Amino acid sequence: MQIKDVTSYIEQLAPLSYAEDFDNVGLLIGNYNTEVNGVLVTLDTLEETVDEAIAKNCNLIISFHPIVFGGLKKINGSNYVERVVLKAIQNNIAIYATHTALDNVNNGVSAKMCEVLGLQNCKTLIPKKGIIKKLTTYVPFAEANNLRNKLFEAGAGNIGNYENCSFNVEGKGSFKGNEDSNPVVGQKGELRFEEETCISVTFNSFLEGKILNALFKNHPYEEVAYEIITLDNSNQNVGMGMIGELPSEMNEKDFLQFVKKTFKTDCVRHSELLNKSIKKVAVLGGSGSFAIKNAIRAKADAYISADFKYHEFFKAEKRILLADVGHYESEQFTKNLLVDYLSKKFSTFAIILSEKSTNPIHYI
Repeated sequence: MQIKDVTSYIEQLAPLSYAEDFDNVGLLIGNYNTEVNGVLVTLDTLEETVDEAIAKNCNLIISFHPIVFGGLKKINGSNYVERVVLKAIQNNIAIYATHTALDNVNNGVSAKMCEVLGLQNCKTLIPKKGIIKKLTTYVPFAEANNLRNKLFEAGAGNIGNYENCSFNVEGKGSFKGNEDSNPVVGQKGELRFEEETCISVTFNSFLEGKILNALFKNHPYEEVAYEIITLDNSNQNVGMGMIGELPSEMNEKDFLQFVKKTFKTDCVRHSELLNKSIKKVAVLGGSGSFAIKNAIRAKADAYISADFKYHEFFKAEKRILLADVGHYESEQFTKNLLVDYLSKKFSTFAIILSEKSTNPIHYI
């Protein structure tokens, strides 16, 4: 089993195209064709993480956070990032990061937060735009059913709880092949009008290569006429954060104690108490102050995230209870999610949950 087999499976869960533009995800160090001895799953990759991988005979580290965010102009060990990269390379250890690709899927980081909180009826808090594409193509009427079905098999035509969705219009297409053409119907230099079906289907952006492969493989014409456009529509099943409901209402103080215990933190920073019950809860792993307005708009009673600055607590506007549990604490269950997912697929090598806490923040 090679690294590319593991990363390909991870990308079925968290396609890299779902990552935010600022992010650096995928295989950061290593070669896709390397045979895998073992996999260590961690939240962050530090020097002690690489040491743990060496000790446990793991030559692939699956890390939630990327160790390299920007370009490295030199690697001489002058800071912790360079030291990690050097040690990994010297010991032939590959490093792969998922980060916001896993943040943006509906069974990713925020979904795990909902799970440990016991939230029900969960849905995406901020649906993501720009990841739905539409293919329009033109095919002879007699070949339309076959091509349409092949596009469906490749993943096109799924909209929410519906599949095999398409729009079809019959009409006449015209073409005239030049002297270098090899037309399937008609002759070179002959103007032809053929009964054709215009097929339109939508698909998730990460499937584009697979969709195009199905199109070219199953379209009968020598030259395939098609257009692909990116839609402004939001994907309701992909995006940052989630919102759900507690099984039963809780008062604010009991809720904050419950959150503190669930996320195993010594401190929950929160906005002022509003003397109201908590039922509807929004969550977002990591730095989530940007979504306060979204949580309010969704009529959440409380919003759990991390890294709120002083003035950002004022954004509660006496409309919501904000709870900052800490960056590490909000994402700590992510590595368990990845271990469970990988263990269902791979049994020929060990999938190991890192025992190291990489939380850089301590409380007294």
